[in-house]
Amino acid sequence: MDDQRGERDERRDVVVVTGAGGMGVAIARRLGSGRTVILADASEQRLGETVGALTAEGYAVRGAVTDVSDRGSVGRLAATASGAGRVAAVVHTAGLSPATAPARAIVDVNLMGTAHVIDVFGTVASRGTALVCVSSMAGHYASLGREEELALATTPTDGLLALDVVVGIGDDAVSAYCVSKRSNHLRVQAAALAWNLRGARLNTVSPGVISTAMAKAEAESASGERMMRMLEECGAGRTGTPAEIADAVAFLTGPGARYITGTDLLVDGGQTAWIRSRRTA
Repeated sequence: MDDQRGERDERRDVVVVTGAGGMGVAIARRLGSGRTVILADASEQRLGETVGALTAEGYAVRGAVTDVSDRGSVGRLAATASGAGRVAAVVHTAGLSPATAPARAIVDVNLMGTAHVIDVFGTVASRGTALVCVSSMAGHYASLGREEELALATTPTDGLLALDVVVGIGDDAVSAYCVSKRSNHLRVQAAALAWNLRGARLNTVSPGVISTAMAKAEAESASGERMMRMLEECGAGRTGTPAEIADAVAFLTGPGARYITGTDLLVDGGQTAWIRSRRTA
């Protein structure tokens, strides 16, 4: 766009990716060509290493140390992104798993962090902006009542930690993971109207077992053998790859998905479908 002096604004569209792990890096590579990538992570060391690697590959990438459990930190990330150009896509991959963190940290990052990202980036989203929050197939396994789901969907973010369904998690890291990932689905659904009114969209992607460091830690945990056996039994026969998640995200943030918002895309090799069919057989 030309300014009043007749000069062209050469700022590139911006892609924001939270989480500098396997999925986040694959997504940054998939979406980042010709755009400014703002890569966010809580680890300054990992962020620096990843930014250096992507820069060496020719990407225009900036690092932003960000704690998604802190609303102010997410606000600073959004301000950085919107100051760099038009925010075309936001992909929230930052998260913790039961094998890598205790229940409270999982709630803070997976549940509260995602709520913060939805809220804060909803204030800077413009026509064409697309947000994808990476949830998990585990969100489809959460056994919650209708009132619990309604509360998770609609309670203002600063009241989420006081909900009975959240307090009741206690120290159960697996429950924290399932509830927080289901909350991701519900918060995205509930926010779809507000985003639609801005001409923007948001969705979740729910990966199954993907070949990342986090999945490796889960595979080596007490439940890992069962998790890997289920991949064989459901017919997938393998784990997914970060590139396959990046492909799904590219679709949801791209022009082919302009009429898709407020929904979840399972990318799990059919594992959830297999589990559901067994329950109804």
